[in-house]
Amino acid sequence: MTWTEPEHRIRTAVVGYGLSGSVFHAPLIAADPRYALDVIATSDAGRQAAATQRYTGTKTVPDGDAVLALASDLDLVVLGTPPATHFPLAKAALEAGLDVVVDKPFAVRSAEGQELIALAERLGRVLTVFQNRRWDGDFLTVRKLLAGEALGSVTRFESSFERWSPDISKAWKASATAADGGGVLFDLGTHLIDQALLLFGPAAVAHAELQARRPHEKVDDDVFLVLNHDSGVTSHLSMNMLCAQQGPRFRILGATGAFTKHGIDPQEPYIVAGGSPLDTEYGIEAPEWAGSLGRDGHLDPLPTERGAYPEFYRLLAAKIDDGGTASALPLPVDPADAVEVLKIIESARASETAGS
Repeated sequence: MTWTEPEHRIRTAVVGYGLSGSVFHAPLIAADPRYALDVIATSDAGRQAAATQRYTGTKTVPDGDAVLALASDLDLVVLGTPPATHFPLAKAALEAGLDVVVDKPFAVRSAEGQELIALAERLGRVLTVFQNRRWDGDFLTVRKLLAGEALGSVTRFESSFERWSPDISKAWKASATAADGGGVLFDLGTHLIDQALLLFGPAAVAHAELQARRPHEKVDDDVFLVLNHDSGVTSHLSMNMLCAQQGPRFRILGATGAFTKHGIDPQEPYIVAGGSPLDTEYGIEAPEWAGSLGRDGHLDPLPTERGAYPEFYRLLAAKIDDGGTASALPLPVDPADAVEVLKIIESARASETAGS
């Protein structure tokens, strides 16, 4: 990939250097010359050392407050912190005159997301949400497929994230309640709901099952949702952290055909293994993971589109450089979409509580 050196680089701070900051945000920002990765905030000494070693010249500070103290020397703050911190940190960053990227979930409550949108509009700041899995290769494949007529009218959309994680790996996740944004519905479910709404439009929760299977899980780690879209499509969304045998990532049933896809997008594990978004093989899935298109007895492989997480930051830079909120260019993710995801989560919790 060839870049043109920009006249001005977007001075950026990443707050949080766990999985979100170290695998997604920092590598994508560092790989794009339209940005300067000026600051990384983490209170963990080991993560500070790792960040300093990987990003020479990037300043490390202990927390979001230390980042806000540097606001006059920054343009953009990226929040990769636990969900309960998203609202107060985003609010403070907007009030400090900064543009803001909030990792999913946007907030813990939809009302908080709406308040942040109103604040950003009033202050004239750019605000967006990192729904990176809109640029998964398999999801890009699904979008391209649905733009054609190979399936006919879609009746059912099945989408799942299933993992074998019998132990809760992060301390904050082990202690987080639903009020803190804990549980798989706020985590993987945020992606699945966002994708379903993006593909098929507004929806209502028809059925919700929320279970805590692992011994120390405080919220939910096994969730199944049924959404009825206004478009007539029914979505079955499942997320499970205690799944020893994984089913299809996608299964889409239409009037004239179907599509089934196994496997997980390779971008995250590629970066974890030390790769770069600038590598020629980045985002390319092995051919044997191609999905199957057609009907039983008449199936054809459908190669997976190349994954494109860098597209999020490309679109964001274009928006900021074109005048920010004054620009007609689209945001990479409209935060209003993220509020609709939160409303679905709230409805699912209420529906499950009511025994729907």
